[in-house]
Amino acid sequence: MSGHSKFANIKHKKEKNDAAKGKAFTQIGRLIVVAVREGGPDPENNSKLRDVIAKAKAANMPNDTIARGIKKAAGEGANVNYVYNTYEGYGPAGTAIIVKTLTDNKNRTASNVRSAFTKGDGNVGTTGCVSYMFDEKGQIIVDKEEYEGTADDLMMVALDAGAEDFSEEEDSYEIITSPEDFSAVREALEAANVPMISADVTMLPQNYVTVDDPDARKKIQRIIDLLEDDDDVQDVYTNWDDAEI
Repeated sequence: MSGHSKFANIKHKKEKNDAAKGKAFTQIGRLIVVAVREGGPDPENNSKLRDVIAKAKAANMPNDTIARGIKKAAGEGANVNYVYNTYEGYGPAGTAIIVKTLTDNKNRTASNVRSAFTKGDGNVGTTGCVSYMFDEKGQIIVDKEEYEGTADDLMMVALDAGAEDFSEEEDSYEIITSPEDFSAVREALEAANVPMISADVTMLPQNYVTVDDPDARKKIQRIIDLLEDDDDVQDVYTNWDDAEI
């Protein structure tokens, strides 16, 4: 099956330093709180928590840290009120940007998001202004070097579990699912001992925008960097062809 997305939009985090890893752990810690609050602390009975645990392991979060996070979420963390918010806007050269946040202070987060857009000569728009340019999909990335089977083996496991699409890139495999089938496909791959670099429900651009102007490219990257440095921001999606996020 043919691939249709570019890996500029892969959402796995490449931890380059302790600060980046610490931020990833903070984000995942919040996801654990929300998952436990919504479905309880037992992963066997909480598919959303299972997905978060898988994300944590992909980010190399230690098992004892995960366990402590779940225990805390079931106790004092149950009183923390984190809220999901989505912001949509435009960067330079007509690029589209979607920002997904998870925060205990919506006013602080809204201010920081608007500031990031402004500093990169972009602007926050209204709900729906750019999301129609993206498709919400489950996306699972498998590193070829870590996977011992063949592409056909992997494709059959994925498709049998309900995946929509499978593609092979130079150094990885990409599996696309509907948001509803994401958990089932991820768990089928896990049961088959398939090592996953990342597994997330993401926003894939329908088309990509190429930006040739160097100044515009720097400004777009500034917006993305400022957003990704914010602990309240969970994910940043863009249709910029050269975005490294």
